[in-house]
Amino acid sequence: MMTKRIFTLSPLALALSSLFVAPSYAQETEKEDQAMEQIVVTGSYIKSLEQAIDLKRSNIGFSDSIVASDIADFPEQNLAEALQRMPGVTIERNKGLGQKVNVRSLPSEFTFVSINNLATASGSGGRDVEFDMFASEIIQSVTVKKSSTAADEEGGIAGSVAITTARPFDYDGRKLVASVEGAYNEISEESDPKLTFLASDTFGDWGALASFAFSQRTNRTDSNSGIDFRPLSRFLEKKGSSQWQSDQAADVLERDTGITINDRFDSDETSRVVFLNKVGDRSYLTEQEKWGATLSLQYKPSSEFSLTFDGLLGNFDDHEDEYDASAYAASSVSSLERINQYDSSTLGDYGITVLTDVDYAATQHEFLSKEHSSDTDYQQFSIAMDWVVGDWDIYGLVGYSGADKTTESTNLKHTAYRATRSRYTSTGAETIPSNNPDTFDMYNSPEAYLFDYNEVNLEAISDDKYAAQLDFSRQFSLDSFPALTKLQFGARYTDKSKERNYGTNRATGPSAGDTSWVGTRTLAESELTNISDLVNGGEYLSDVPSKQGWSQISNRYARNQLRYEGFGVDFEPDQYYQVAEKTTAIYAMTDFAFDIGDMPATLNTGVRYIDTKVDSSGYHQVQNDDGSTSYTSTPVSKSGGYTEVLPSINFTLELNDDLVLRAAASQTLMRPSLTDIAYKRTVSLSEFKYRDGNPDLKPTYADQWELGLEWYLEDGGLLAVSYFEKEIEGVVRESLTGVVNGVTKYNDNGTVDGVYDFDVYQKVNAEGSYDVSGVEFIAQIPFARFSSMLEGFGVNANYTTLNNSLTGASDLGIPTPPEGLADETYNLTFYYENESFDARISYNYKDKYVEYIERDMYPVYRDAYGQTDVSFGYSINDSVKFTLEGINITDEATKGYTLDPAFPSMYEFSGRRFALGVRAIF
Repeated sequence: MMTKRIFTLSPLALALSSLFVAPSYAQETEKEDQAMEQIVVTGSYIKSLEQAIDLKRSNIGFSDSIVASDIADFPEQNLAEALQRMPGVTIERNKGLGQKVNVRSLPSEFTFVSINNLATASGSGGRDVEFDMFASEIIQSVTVKKSSTAADEEGGIAGSVAITTARPFDYDGRKLVASVEGAYNEISEESDPKLTFLASDTFGDWGALASFAFSQRTNRTDSNSGIDFRPLSRFLEKKGSSQWQSDQAADVLERDTGITINDRFDSDETSRVVFLNKVGDRSYLTEQEKWGATLSLQYKPSSEFSLTFDGLLGNFDDHEDEYDASAYAASSVSSLERINQYDSSTLGDYGITVLTDVDYAATQHEFLSKEHSSDTDYQQFSIAMDWVVGDWDIYGLVGYSGADKTTESTNLKHTAYRATRSRYTSTGAETIPSNNPDTFDMYNSPEAYLFDYNEVNLEAISDDKYAAQLDFSRQFSLDSFPALTKLQFGARYTDKSKERNYGTNRATGPSAGDTSWVGTRTLAESELTNISDLVNGGEYLSDVPSKQGWSQISNRYARNQLRYEGFGVDFEPDQYYQVAEKTTAIYAMTDFAFDIGDMPATLNTGVRYIDTKVDSSGYHQVQNDDGSTSYTSTPVSKSGGYTEVLPSINFTLELNDDLVLRAAASQTLMRPSLTDIAYKRTVSLSEFKYRDGNPDLKPTYADQWELGLEWYLEDGGLLAVSYFEKEIEGVVRESLTGVVNGVTKYNDNGTVDGVYDFDVYQKVNAEGSYDVSGVEFIAQIPFARFSSMLEGFGVNANYTTLNNSLTGASDLGIPTPPEGLADETYNLTFYYENESFDARISYNYKDKYVEYIERDMYPVYRDAYGQTDVSFGYSINDSVKFTLEGINITDEATKGYTLDPAFPSMYEFSGRRFALGVRAIF
């Protein structure tokens, strides 16, 4: 028989729980034989923790769960932030907002995400889900599964995040819920509204649930970022009419550091002398608007049959103004003038010398007014059936999840070439006047900046995922084979596709084709606005004394005055690509229950067979038959595929009534990003590289096992520890696969920079494997077990530490951990609760990790980050509650560095955020 779920929610829990209902079904939660027959969510944080512990104990394999009150009773801004307090779960932040989820600190693309048994589309085309488009209010419960079963669609190398939402029969009768909240960001000095409404009722055998939610977010971020290394090969490889740059760089290097370059074209030698390329001062104003509407219709004539239609429509509109004052020391007409300071000891183990303070002959200074707008329409529909026929439980699902995302990026660029000095500071870097008589103050010389272009890029992505599944399971109680308790088998078909269009256009004059503004119109000829007025709020990076504000062109002025009449962007046919992936899977697994001595044991074992077919089509640039240096885009397509057999086993042994030994082993995979599979070629002029898609990519695989002990305390507490290992192979890495000779590279002003050989890089499955192992601790302890005076107090904490074998992804052989992997993460929450008042303070920490590999040579780290959030609630009666919440109350900065903290690459503030709200049930 199917396990029955009953959700009895208090007014608070209702206000916090599923105000969206996504169209799908959490099969594992419904179908596992759980010891807990009834799930009752009362609105109490303590009770929600107890429910999560019950789910952990009854689920197959290693998992952790949170339920409605636990999810939404913290000051989360979206779904990613709602998940960050779970054991082993951390998030990647972007300008103060949680965006992607990491499980056990592995890269986000190693995590599989589903909403009610449907893989979630987000418009990125990747496997990682952009959680910033979802509000935490859509969620009823979340289970992070860290060991897989044969019935799972994808195991996920890191784990799988299984999200469930509510349906009408989850509630007892009619429910009407509403909540209102206002939030304030201290940097932007803006207040944002948030409104939610839910209505649910049952009518005999029928039920209906509808909801609507709307929220806005305005956030300012100040950032001294974009700072990077550049190898001295930038100047040393110059020849022909630019030979003077190479000679001068070599002479200055030898004169001021004593370093002699033996071969100016040996990249291994020249790439070990690096200079500070870019100094960027940026300020962002991010404005986001989300809405969603849901409908769930359910027919349930008995406990043996249910048929449910779920629909979700939503929109995420994200608009960001970025204002950037930058200096690029590696300009096409520059070279070294004087090396004031250098560091050959910090990175001496890698043979790298960093030129930390240098005068440059002609740095390229830029004022950039940028605008990034994305609009994502999300939709998900499904019909799910659960039917008990005799001894068989039959589950069926057909569903669709899709996202259509349109992105427009603009860049208004003014440039000035002058001799200046760039150097590192304790918080980043700065550019100041040098001793050269041609120097200037880059922030206060608008007449020196000349118009380059006003560029607009337009991209449209359709991300579609279809699924159909039929599953059969039967419980057994056989005298001849008493250990066999359950047999389950089924099949699932999925069809995933990504389609992309892209186009670009530039305004360079008052009419189409007119270039009269280029190199003649100065920045001073346009209307200029102080940076603090462009982005709202106070002074730029006011806590950094050396920083100063500046004035530049607003994006509004750029749209209205620096685009000619009739300006538009058309999609370019040769920028189109499409990728389709069709997968058929069949699986079977069995459950056994038996005793080892007097200790009850359970065993789940199974196997999943997957057959995948991939079709990729697009355009590829090829050299002309006459050998000329121009290139033609040719339509191409390719089909491929692979088959896999993935076994899994999960085992539990109850050492006593409260102590459980758990073990699991499986082979699992994560498929490559559809973007990486697509036929396409992109160019990076600054790196002298082409990057091609690779339709022949295969998945990344992991052989993994885990062993743990779980001690369930009588008063709803938990102490748990587990050790896990993963051997990961076939990791997708960027690799040199060819060379294009004789490519003419142009500067932005149209002049020829030179003729170069461009390397061609592709994503490939790297040879060999690397190991990741770790230990995870969980402590959920109500303090009342120590003293009755501590009733209502408690702690919910978890800690994960990892050890990994280095992968050597750097072209210079610099030992580098996998991108996105942090050695340590922990979450710590202290709470207090009584009948009318509750309070929580939570600290989340993620250790440093490699964010990307600069120029495939220099690892760039996101520094360790810890954030403190608080929440207070007061219920004036059984129906109404007021809340006060704070995010990042200690105003932590996000920092980054290249290889060592001595060479900072990012110093970013997004400020504190406070919210006041009221929730009620009618």
